Amino acid sequence: MTASPGRRVLLAAPRGYCAGVDRAVIAVEKALEQYGAPVYVRHEIVHNKYVVQTLEKKGAIFVERTEEVPPGNIVMFSAHGVAPAVHEEAARGKLATIDATCPLVTKVHKEAVRFAGEDYDILLIGHEGHEEVIGTSGEAPDHIQLVDGPADVAKVEVRDESKVVWLSQTTLSVDETMETVDALKEKFPKLISPPSDDICYATQNRQLAVKQMGAEAELVIVVGSRNSSNSKRLVEVAKLAGSREAYLVDFASEIDEAWLEGVTTVGVTSGASVPEVLVEEVLEFLAQRGYGDVELVKAAEESITFSLPKELRRDLREEAAALVAERKGTSGE
Repeated sequence: MTASPGRRVLLAAPRGYCAGVDRAVIAVEKALEQYGAPVYVRHEIVHNKYVVQTLEKKGAIFVERTEEVPPGNIVMFSAHGVAPAVHEEAARGKLATIDATCPLVTKVHKEAVRFAGEDYDILLIGHEGHEEVIGTSGEAPDHIQLVDGPADVAKVEVRDESKVVWLSQTTLSVDETMETVDALKEKFPKLISPPSDDICYATQNRQLAVKQMGAEAELVIVVGSRNSSNSKRLVEVAKLAGSREAYLVDFASEIDEAWLEGVTTVGVTSGASVPEVLVEEVLEFLAQRGYGDVELVKAAEESITFSLPKELRRDLREEAAALVAERKGTSGE
């Protein structure tokens, strides 16, 4: 169908896969290619239903707990990172490991360890129960307390107000985080900030593009899964930027045609764990309904790439078998 007069789509750029997600997904694919199935993955490698289902079809097995992985197998840790205790669980379970934690999350982990070593109270801004928060907190549980938004600030207590630092979950809304930071600084004037912003470049860039198109688009469709923190933030950012409505969908089939009533401009973007094929399906859905005129809203250029986990350069199947053999030798079996 050709474009109907006056109807258009504003397509955000950048959108979709960030460097950390791309690295993690490729790592699972490479592990399956190199070692064959099964390769176990602790939690979803990234928060996207389509990606998880696609990798499952190729032979990846997703588990919630390290203990679910049989000895002598390979387990991969997701892009969100894990606490040191999880590495210890894998060692006890005689598992070979691949750490696909996003390097930007690893940076936050290292900051937590450093500040804890200097005996700081660390105020971690993030959402309770999120895998990234659990992993970061596990690096220094005696020094870290979670601050889940400005409303949490009142209950925060520290040992020494001159030794307090804030860190944050990487996938939050920039505005949401700074609102919490401002409230913390009002309570603790000597609060120090991390050496660099913890919110990742990809999260910021995707939010910036949505802000730019939000004022023009009456409707914004965000492609992403409901357990994806950064995707949910894009919906919030769109509404705050002026969009009348914003919805989160995994697939084009979830779009309700009623959303398009009276709408001339539709904004489209996707979370950092979303493959482009899902965005293309949304654009096709809209084109078939008269929204064939697509304009790019470009907020930033992205050229960052991360190398694959170093573990993929070793023979992990052999390592896993050796671990099991070692356990049998020790137990006298």
